[in-house]
Amino acid sequence: MVDYRAFDSTPWSHMKVRTRFAPSPTGFLHVGGARTALFCWLFARRHGGTYVLRIEDTDRERSTQASVDAILDSLAWLGLEPDEGPYYQTERFDRYREHIDNLLSAGNAYHCYCSREELDAMREQQRAAGEKPRYDGRCRDRSSPRDGVEPVVRFKNPTDGDVVVNDLIRGEMSFANQELDDLIIARPDGTPTYNFTVVVDDLEMDITHVIRGDDHINNTPRQMNIFEALGGELPAYAHVPMILGADGQRLSKRHGAVGVMQFKDDGYLPEALLNYLVRLGWSHGDQEIFSREQMIELFDLSAVNKAPSAFDFEKLQWLNQHYIKARTPAELTTPLSEQLALLDVSVDQNIDLTPIISAQHERAKTLREMAENSVYFFEDFEVYEEKAASKNLKAAALAPLCSLRQRLEGIEDWTAEPIHDVVVATAEAAELKLGKVAQPLRVAVSGRSFSPPIDITLEIVGKTRTLSRLDQAIDYIKMRE
Repeated sequence: MVDYRAFDSTPWSHMKVRTRFAPSPTGFLHVGGARTALFCWLFARRHGGTYVLRIEDTDRERSTQASVDAILDSLAWLGLEPDEGPYYQTERFDRYREHIDNLLSAGNAYHCYCSREELDAMREQQRAAGEKPRYDGRCRDRSSPRDGVEPVVRFKNPTDGDVVVNDLIRGEMSFANQELDDLIIARPDGTPTYNFTVVVDDLEMDITHVIRGDDHINNTPRQMNIFEALGGELPAYAHVPMILGADGQRLSKRHGAVGVMQFKDDGYLPEALLNYLVRLGWSHGDQEIFSREQMIELFDLSAVNKAPSAFDFEKLQWLNQHYIKARTPAELTTPLSEQLALLDVSVDQNIDLTPIISAQHERAKTLREMAENSVYFFEDFEVYEEKAASKNLKAAALAPLCSLRQRLEGIEDWTAEPIHDVVVATAEAAELKLGKVAQPLRVAVSGRSFSPPIDITLEIVGKTRTLSRLDQAIDYIKMRE
């Protein structure tokens, strides 16, 4: 019986903590993986340990360099770069073969010559008998090879007793060995399988804490038995609950962005996503905002919720707005430039973006939103928002806009204060409320109903473009009459 009870949530002063994040490079880094990486990173930082990155790329058909690059880029953007690694499993095949040979020599593994047809028939018989389909160990005691068949290697799992896991999040879990079949640890071509390579790597990399998604729970007892057969010291295990969409189903592309770099492209800041992910299943009282330093100081696996968490895009946007406001406009120039480039907006590198950012700093929920609301600062337009034009660019606005055009042309110091004075004077002269002048002006200059304060908007747009766009709006009204 493997009974793992040695660890609890107390400080790990008796050991050098080593965590690992071990993604498979078969696609982008999912937010669930990013949260796991964050928890591994935080736990290592909290206890003065080491955070290791291991790329589990033994699935040669599905693993790609593009996926490796996406994982590394995502971790770098989030600031979760490893203390060690990345290590690649495909560079460690010699070590896996050596351990497989040792298990075979010790009688803890064996060659299995069963064909696919035999295995299918065996499982069909088990289903018909109402039994759980699993390998029945028919080759366990086979002493002679089978001509024309390249065997797999199976681990000889114990047949009695229980595997007890004292999970750092879920508590004690027990698994009967008789329910665990003999896993394939090497394929016919000699390449090792996931459950075996993971154990060898965790053993040789001195991993003390395996923090991973709860989809690995069923792998854990099998891996613990392999650990014991290899003579290794068991790590602590903590299985993090999955992330769900608002509909209660596992988070996927249909719910919106799930790849880390997609969040970057959608205009989120890395500190906002990290803050959101750390609160997705973990809490410290009612606190919502956490700096990186606070996360390290306060994070504790025992406070991770056992139940799945639902991803809430509105809350993420709220956090992102907080972090946008927390950054200075100068700090946002590069990410805003990247967003504008994604919209194919050409921005001269000599243009100072800080006034544009300052004008929208308090309201933007994402940098994508800020970029979309900034296009008219850089590019002229011929089409207005339909609702904005029908409400504001009508006959009643013609005279005020013509008067504004004349007064604005006379401004020599093109700054917000004199612009504001002209707008107010025009409204007073026409005996109109300020909005009856400012809103048609806003639509004329921006093409839309919303913009920063009109005087600031015009200052940023510039005098030449403002006058040109007023001419365009005046012509537009005349054509509609």
